[in-house]
Amino acid sequence: MRKISRILKEDDLGDMGIGAMIVFIAMVLVAGIAASVLIQTANRLEIQAMKTGQETTEEVATGIGVEDITGQKGSYNHSGTWWTNNSILNITICISPRSGSRDVDLSNTVIELSDSTNKYILSYFSTNWFATPVVGGVFATTAFDGDSKQFGVIVLEDADDSCVAANPFINRGDHVLLTISAGECFGGLTERTDIWGMVIPESGAPGVFAFRTPASYPETVYDLY
Repeated sequence: MRKISRILKEDDLGDMGIGAMIVFIAMVLVAGIAASVLIQTANRLEIQAMKTGQETTEEVATGIGVEDITGQKGSYNHSGTWWTNNSILNITICISPRSGSRDVDLSNTVIELSDSTNKYILSYFSTNWFATPVVGGVFATTAFDGDSKQFGVIVLEDADDSCVAANPFINRGDHVLLTISAGECFGGLTERTDIWGMVIPESGAPGVFAFRTPASYPETVYDLY
């Protein structure tokens, strides 16, 4: 009887050892699967964090600065007919990239203009691109012949020739004039008119501006901003 009892005890011990091994192997497998899931999740989060950081840096650093806005009392071309009245009919917006900005594609840039009654969205019109002002001055060019949906470009400074008619990019050190026909957009800007707007690049911070036209127009050209 003692011998039989000893055998039964030894068999029980063997069963416990096998059970413990099975539990241990199961725990290792579960831990491995959990670790794999955690590693994959961490990798995805790292990639997403890097992408978000790059996009945020680009959004913060890239942008357009508005340096000056000038208006001219003169005439504008409406459907082949020249119109003249005693209001500001042509506008130039001098812009440049902000410090640390990446290249800004002007062909994918839009201008918003509003006088609180009407709002216009203008996009780049390659026909109204000029490499430099003409001898007669900025307002002597045909860069203002666009309609109420178009703006032109007059290049002032472009050392690396990146701002060309087909693909106008501006980068560090570049200065250009964006030309707008206020005659087409508003029928001309009369005295004491409040205007606000933005020059919005494809990515990055827009150039924001607001101004009020003079109380009277004794001269021809006015510094508006």
